[in-house]
This record gives sequence, structure tokens and C-alpha cells, in this order.
Amino acid sequence: MSEAASERDDYDPRFSFTPIDEPAFTETGVMLMGLDADRLLAGLGMAALADDPAQVVLAVDRLRHGVTAALGFDALVDAGARRWRSAREAIDAAGPQPSPPVALRRAWDETLRLLTYCDLGDVGPATLAHLAACRLRRDEIDGRVGRPPVMGPAAAG
Repeated sequence: MSEAASERDDYDPRFSFTPIDEPAFTETGVMLMGLDADRLLAGLGMAALADDPAQVVLAVDRLRHGVTAALGFDALVDAGARRWRSAREAIDAAGPQPSPPVALRRAWDETLRLLTYCDLGDVGPATLAHLAACRLRRDEIDGRVGRPPVMGPAAAG
């Protein structure tokens, strides 16, 4: 057997590294999915002020740790919660949330694709990024904003 065939046989996709040519926006999404619900909502609230995902994450971190006092962290969380509630109907209309895939990057890409078909108005990249992360963590975000969870087919029956 050739060396190339042997390498293909030994390949296990569960343990592969991130491709070096992965888009930066995808890596931002992976980072966003690791934030707690309050930080995601604050980022969504901040997106109206600065629609650059990396800048929003940095600004939210500064606010969270008291470095910037221009806006209150709680006010940003509230603004993000309002934005999530207003976007949620359009996002839900795009279809049910699929079973979560194993790969975060694949889930991120599929969610972004879904959001392009939603009537969300004119959203920039930071808003889109935070809405995608909130969609992927919908149950936690809904719990934080006081919205009842959506009952899927398995839960309803």
C-alpha cells in the first residue's frame, strides 16, 4: 500500500486541526460561541454602535471588566435582549433549528447561511455574528431574556 493511501486510512476527522485557510469570520464565530449569554447579548446590543465583530467583542470585554464607563454593561445586555426578541420571529420563520453538528465551524457556516434567508433588515457583520451565535445557543439566550423555549417535534410529542 502506498504512503498516501496509508495516511488516508489513518485520517480521523474528529481529531483534525482547523484549516489554516479558515475564514476569520468563522474563527470569530467560534470565539463568540464560547461567551456566556450576557456577553453575547451585550455584544448584540453594542453591534448597533460598532458593527465590526472583533471590535464589539473587545468593547464588551472592556465594559464587562469596568475599563470603559461610557455605557453600562447591563444597558448593553438589555439592548441585546431587545434585539434578540425582535429578530427571533424572523429567525424562527426560516425553519426549525437542525440537530447540532459535531463541528462548531460547520454549525456556524450553516447558521450564517440560514440567517441570509431571514428578514432581519439591514444588518452588518457584528449583528449577523452575534445573532448567529445566539441562534446556536438559543435555549440559553431565551432563558436569559425570559422567552419560553421553543418546543421541537421531540419535546412536543
